[in-house]
Amino acid sequence: MAKIHVDGKQYKVDGGNNLLQACLSMGLDIPYFCWHPALGSVGACRQCAVKQYRDADDKTGRIVMSCMTNTQDDTYISIADEEAVEFRQSIIEFLMTNHPHDCPVCEEGGHCHLQDMTVMTRHHSRNYRFDKRTHLNQDLGPFIGHEMNRCISCYRCVRYYRDYAGGTDLGVYGTASNVYFGRVEDGVLESEFSGNLTEVCPTGVFTDQTHSEKYTRKWDMQFAPSICSGCAAGCNVSPGERYGEVRRIENRYHGALNGYFLCDRGRFGYGFSNNKDRPKQPVLKIENRRKVVSTEVGAEQARAIVGGAKKILGIGSPRASLEANYALRKIVGADRFNSGIADHEHALIRQVSEILRGPIGAANIRDIEDADCVLLLGEDVTQTAPRVALAVRQAGRGKMATEGAKKNIADWQVISLADLVQQQRNPIVIATPEASRLDDAASTLYRADPNRIAQLGFAIAHRIDPSAPDGAGLDETASKLAADIAQALCAAKKPLVISGTASGSAAMLHAAGNVAWALKAKDIAVSLSLTVPEANSMGASLFDAPAVESGLQCAADGEVDVLIVLENDLYRRAPKALVDAAMSKARVIVIDHQMSETGKQADLMLPAGTVFESDGTFVNMEGRAQRFFQVFDPTYYDRSVSVQESWRWCALMGDMDWTSLDDVSAQCSAEMTQFSVIAEAAPNAQFRMKGMKMARAPHRYSGRTAMRANLSVHEPRATQDADSALAFSMEGVNGSMNLDRPSELLPFAWAPGWNSPQAWNKFQDEVGGQLRGGDSGEPVLLADAGAKTSYFKASSNGAEGLHIVAVHHIFGSEEQSALSAAIQKRVPQSCVFVSQQDAEQLGLKELARVSIGDDSVNLPVRISESLTPGSVGLPLGFKGVPFAVPGASIKLGAA
Repeated sequence: MAKIHVDGKQYKVDGGNNLLQACLSMGLDIPYFCWHPALGSVGACRQCAVKQYRDADDKTGRIVMSCMTNTQDDTYISIADEEAVEFRQSIIEFLMTNHPHDCPVCEEGGHCHLQDMTVMTRHHSRNYRFDKRTHLNQDLGPFIGHEMNRCISCYRCVRYYRDYAGGTDLGVYGTASNVYFGRVEDGVLESEFSGNLTEVCPTGVFTDQTHSEKYTRKWDMQFAPSICSGCAAGCNVSPGERYGEVRRIENRYHGALNGYFLCDRGRFGYGFSNNKDRPKQPVLKIENRRKVVSTEVGAEQARAIVGGAKKILGIGSPRASLEANYALRKIVGADRFNSGIADHEHALIRQVSEILRGPIGAANIRDIEDADCVLLLGEDVTQTAPRVALAVRQAGRGKMATEGAKKNIADWQVISLADLVQQQRNPIVIATPEASRLDDAASTLYRADPNRIAQLGFAIAHRIDPSAPDGAGLDETASKLAADIAQALCAAKKPLVISGTASGSAAMLHAAGNVAWALKAKDIAVSLSLTVPEANSMGASLFDAPAVESGLQCAADGEVDVLIVLENDLYRRAPKALVDAAMSKARVIVIDHQMSETGKQADLMLPAGTVFESDGTFVNMEGRAQRFFQVFDPTYYDRSVSVQESWRWCALMGDMDWTSLDDVSAQCSAEMTQFSVIAEAAPNAQFRMKGMKMARAPHRYSGRTAMRANLSVHEPRATQDADSALAFSMEGVNGSMNLDRPSELLPFAWAPGWNSPQAWNKFQDEVGGQLRGGDSGEPVLLADAGAKTSYFKASSNGAEGLHIVAVHHIFGSEEQSALSAAIQKRVPQSCVFVSQQDAEQLGLKELARVSIGDDSVNLPVRISESLTPGSVGLPLGFKGVPFAVPGASIKLGAA
């Protein structure tokens, strides 16, 4: 801690920070542009100038840049000094010299850090009367818009994109006052994290292209605290709605998880909620023809079907909330509830749960960033848990902080640190069957099939702790590599082991667990991160229900009269023949928000709300229960719409007396001890501040009358939310009063004088730290972590002949985001990947006949330089690719 004096007042601050960060953490306002909490200081914009004095007696002082000045004990500064104020005014006027007067049409207007800082600096007029410098803009793809004329040359974009995110196709060109930030030529930005440019950029140079299509000012959108449903990382997001459509997704700061950044799937994959072909009313099949019916008729038909059934089966979903799954389980009975997870995934997720209940528990994303040596076994995390991949890159860059500490260089002095370490990085070992997007960050790469990678992991654990089982069948090169990796892990202070379920290999998970436990046995502060497939895969698995195929087999054998499918496309979970047989033998009710292949065959389709239209709880891959809240009520805009939360449809079918989500959560937590803490994941619906609910919309919200003026000039009453402490509209706690509201109930970032995403700093206990009152979420899985366990046996689950290696892609593999128009523009073509040797032996050229069980399709052939012979890469979940189990046998032939 350090004691500093600011304009005559004394503050205690963190002595390791620069003056800018220290002052912002104390709630003091200093304008800035180039500095960012995650990017450090470069002193490029000169906007954060303050007056610094030698001591209390010094009356002259000197102008310093607060972002480049260390916080030391008994530092005396002035923010309000007249010379400092005048200096900042001159800097902002210089920066605005070539800036266009386009705030009324700029997509960043009202959401702009430049506007905030201009107002803070009291700059209101310009003396420049000559021609402005202009630039041509570039086409950067379907995600990012480009308007270079708004640039103020803060360099944030390239520092984030190249240094932080590891991108290579965005740069800065030119010199002096004529610099250009973009690509060498027009083209799609390649980084999976390019969308963060829209929030990193303090002006409107990089904007959200998906938002541009139906642009809405920030103050005219309604927000809610939500959780990204794109993967199991559990990133916190702020979806914005207008006219009954989700208009954009922004990052919602969470200190332990996503921090300031999201992946592009999570940011741009919301379009599925706006699709026009979504079911909005119940659809009843009559004589093989689908007929739209009313809510009342749909509920009546559902009750009649369920009430007349003798044998009923409920199939849950890993993309549905805990409450929705529980509601279905309550209706059908615990012994007739199915998790809805594919058999192979179900077994692997249970293994993850078992391992994370061991002596280490699960690492969050901040733990991953803090690691100083990473071993990644079998998982291409860029595609399966993208935010984890971005954190791994920061673990590699952590070498700067380590070496800087030896030279007494603060970790925010990024230029000095970069010069110090040059190209040195913390060791990152990546062992995957196929090339990954993280390979450029790796110090060591190992390519093999999943079984051999698992054996490498077992060998590493054995070399760390000889009591751990050794891997089998390793050649001399692999054995030496195992010894080298073990030595690097043992030499680290905070090693990290990452693996997951994507490879389909239980042996891979066991090997990762053994390595972590072996390090733990050596008293090394090791972390462990294991990924699972979907937003609520962990939560669904904790119901301890059977996997999907057993239930489908019962239905196919005629043992089920009625099948209720909750937010699930069964054709993604089991072989087509089995699903067809099951659905032909039973009456089927589907509750979903998309008309999937399963929904098309249902006898009754009930329209569910998406994650943006519902309240509920997800359990992420580390076992953290987090609440997401309804952004808007779709029935407010169209009373004929029957969309409602899945658990409400279940309540109607089962005549349950639940009136709010709290009722469902309370009953679930009371009945199932594994979910005993979910009611604590967020304040309940009775929570109030100053006797009021929390406002979902900013205080400048235009109101509802204008939104419905084409229908009626009479303003209907806003929907009264019984499920949360949030109010639909701007009515309730808002503005300056929201600084102390619970972090779980923060729908968007706004503070007095701060409209841009930089306002999140106002809600943190210190800039870059946790949110005030703690980061959101409650530990479900980790509540009983720390149990003693023994090493796994060095098992093998390798297949003979050609076997499937799962190839995942951030754009296309995940079911919901793949339905979004913007994402579809980035989805690669479905194909089959083979090694050169296999292609020659099988006579494969442009097209291959791919046979998996009873399913056969023709797919284009792609030669992989990374896959080992016998491994066949298949993009699972892609259109035109049949259901397949990683590691299973596959047949290939010339088409």
